[in-house]
Amino acid sequence: MEVDNIAYYSYLGGSITFTLLLATFAYLWRKQEIHFSILLAALVSILWHLAIASNYTVKDFGISLNRNQLLLLETLRYGSWINALLLSLHFVIGNQLQARYRHIIYGTWVISLLTITSLIFLKHPLINNINLLVWNNLILSIAGISAVEQLFRNTGQRRMMKFFSLSVGALLGYDIYLFSYSLIFGQLDLELWQARGTINTLTAALLMIGSLLIFNQKNQRTALSVSRPVIFYTTSLTVAGGFLSVISLGGYYVQIHGGQWGQVIQVLFLFAALSAICVIFSSKTARSTMNVWISKHFFRHKYDYRVEWLKMINSLTQPSMDENFNLRALHVAASIFKSPGGGLWLQRSNEYIPVQAFNMIVPESAYEAAESTFCRTMCEDDWVFSPHTKDDLINQHLPKWVELIDDLWLVLPLLIENRLIGFIVLTEPPRDASLTWEDLDLLKAVGRQVASYLDRHEAAEQLAESKQFEAFNKLTAFIMHDLKNLIAQQGLVVDNAAKHKDNPAFVEDAIRTIDNSVGRMSNLLRKLQQQEATEIRSLDLRQLLMTAAKKCAEIKPAPSLRFEVSDIRIDADQDLLIMTLANVIKNAQEATPKNGFVDVTLRRENQFAVIIIEDNGSGMDEDFVRNRLFKPFETTKSGKGMGIGVYQTKELIEDMGGQISVRSVPNQGTTFTISIPASLV
Repeated sequence: MEVDNIAYYSYLGGSITFTLLLATFAYLWRKQEIHFSILLAALVSILWHLAIASNYTVKDFGISLNRNQLLLLETLRYGSWINALLLSLHFVIGNQLQARYRHIIYGTWVISLLTITSLIFLKHPLINNINLLVWNNLILSIAGISAVEQLFRNTGQRRMMKFFSLSVGALLGYDIYLFSYSLIFGQLDLELWQARGTINTLTAALLMIGSLLIFNQKNQRTALSVSRPVIFYTTSLTVAGGFLSVISLGGYYVQIHGGQWGQVIQVLFLFAALSAICVIFSSKTARSTMNVWISKHFFRHKYDYRVEWLKMINSLTQPSMDENFNLRALHVAASIFKSPGGGLWLQRSNEYIPVQAFNMIVPESAYEAAESTFCRTMCEDDWVFSPHTKDDLINQHLPKWVELIDDLWLVLPLLIENRLIGFIVLTEPPRDASLTWEDLDLLKAVGRQVASYLDRHEAAEQLAESKQFEAFNKLTAFIMHDLKNLIAQQGLVVDNAAKHKDNPAFVEDAIRTIDNSVGRMSNLLRKLQQQEATEIRSLDLRQLLMTAAKKCAEIKPAPSLRFEVSDIRIDADQDLLIMTLANVIKNAQEATPKNGFVDVTLRRENQFAVIIIEDNGSGMDEDFVRNRLFKPFETTKSGKGMGIGVYQTKELIEDMGGQISVRSVPNQGTTFTISIPASLV
């Protein structure tokens, strides 16, 4: 008997490797990681390899075992792996697998076994037909692949079982290729049969090493770690290579059997394959799907926290030309969780208002009181709201306006210690929108970091405002110095008037001095208006509005007054409130063309006097109204103002217990609504 060294060592190596794998499986079985049937499958594989290795010759079709023994041995080997796969599935999920799947797969193997044993017992001539071996092994390989699919799809987060199913799937996949190829060409390919032992050897070695790594990683005893990018690109290249291999085999077959068009069709096959790979792996959706799949099935943690943290810090600290810190913070939070859109709410006075959004329509009613149950829950419990969670008791605190946001995924609190500075709303990502404990931990960490970032920049803006006020105070000091000089000049004229009042030259000089002083004081007053507060008293608001409108009557368009109440009084400083109302009316006039209109309406709403100042002027965009209008030293009047008038108006109205709101559309006009508590008397 002439022994083929390649085939002999190929299958002998498989028996040795499966012996080591059997020892590994025995260890994992003792740790209750796998089912006992896997040990039996490994043992049958050892015997299968030894039987083929010890009887391998170059005679016949390469095997000195008679056809009866080979068929029976192959059938038992497939049965052991099918049994191991199905019992492992039962070990993982219990009786959840539908019975018809088990019956079909088991039934296929039982029919095969009964058919083979019957033919052997009857000594039927078909038993010596090589096609029987090919068809039998091909059918059982497909049945095994079905069992692999069931195990892989139903094991959830059991990575040990997923890796086991993939490894067995590789063995059965090679068998499908071997016997499909043999079926096409009508004979068993000797080289592929010899390589079968080597394939089993390599797969067993990988299964042994991978199982130990997964077990050690689960118990946190391994220092071996592979980064996500390496796994991602390795998997991508492996998939691409496998796809090209399949297409190449198809092209090879076409070349052999395709006649004159074989070469052309083969080139078309390869071109289509390369084009498909380029399209798929240049697609963001395809990369995202593969990234999620790899994170789920190859790593113990869904996120690489070190990478995510460094990426977030780098994004937050990058220099930016537009300096829109709110938008940057929102983009960073959304990008980590692959969310396509979102919105940012920050605290302003006693409510949270939307200050930034992208790829999301913010409802007009999306204002939330700081003392609402929704905000208190986020502040006190660091709670991440998600309408998709089944915690209805908590989700009932969600405000009604969240239902108006399309594809809402979650609401993330922004906390600094125990202070809620705002929250972020994210829309649902296109892939893997489920929330796990890892998502929640990372969300809370991101929320606190983003909150710290926003709070730091808000503090920096307040510091900048303080410096601007300091500069303003310095300017006031210079003006006061000039006023003192003017007063000194006027005082000198008064002192000398008693002596020289009859001197025409003195009178002429005094007039010039007074005229110069008046001009200088007028210029100073135009730069700075500062009134001393008088006592607060009950005032007729209609009369105040008429006085304020009269002060602005010389500017076109002249304001029109409309009173919907006959008598309404408020408690205020008369001069300061008149100056404030006149300033708002004047701003409206300056923003409106001479042929436009400025309407002032007074009405009463519950316990408030409401003043509405409406114009059809140039208007302001939403970003300016939300983020800049009420800040000091911000103005739309280039070179014509210091930008403190609207700021002073807001401060005064809020000090009186009222509110001021603005609705403006560019090129259409602006409406100021001022609400002031009405006097009780």
